Amino acid sequence: MAKRADEVSISAAGVTLAGNLAIPEGARGIVVFAHGSGSSRHSPRNQYVAQALDDANIATLLMDLLTEPEDAEDALTARLRFDIALLAERVGGATDWLAEYSPATRMTIGYFGASTGAAAALVAAAARPQIIRAIVSRGGRPDLASAALARVQAPTLLIVGGYDTRVIEMNHEALAQLSVEKDMQIVPRATHLFEEPGALEQVAALAREWFERYL
Repeated sequence: MAKRADEVSISAAGVTLAGNLAIPEGARGIVVFAHGSGSSRHSPRNQYVAQALDDANIATLLMDLLTEPEDAEDALTARLRFDIALLAERVGGATDWLAEYSPATRMTIGYFGASTGAAAALVAAAARPQIIRAIVSRGGRPDLASAALARVQAPTLLIVGGYDTRVIEMNHEALAQLSVEKDMQIVPRATHLFEEPGALEQVAALAREWFERYL
């Protein structure tokens, strides 16, 4: 089992972001979570997946991508959640922070992105091809990573709900632009948030298998 997640302050791209870091005993890899539109490190879906990874002795970092004032602004305008360049800069900044954080300095790193956070993770990974070892997208918008998709070098898994038809199309388009080892898994009878019985369990199992294979 993972140890209790510690609250950490992450210096990333000129701001300080709040995060929850869990490092199980013997962990050799860590997954940075990039949440989706209007969400935070407290997302119950990401926390569920993080616990599944923690139970597999994979460390996890759940973090807020926006500061408190930015989050308040975004709640009114919904503008920042689609600023992929800004979000990717924050994800990359957290990756650089981990490189200096002594308990995690020797760990391999992967990304788990949801919704617009998936695009941010892919853009950040394209900028760090020698560092990021695996990427998983849950109900993501990888299409928003646009030109960065061709530069991604980490094996990438796209997970989409079977009823999320428009997002399935977007993921198929993004999958075609990826030139790395890649896969797309559709969870049957699941909607965008994977709220149906058993759906999130399937997401967690797929993510765990992917990270165990590549981290």
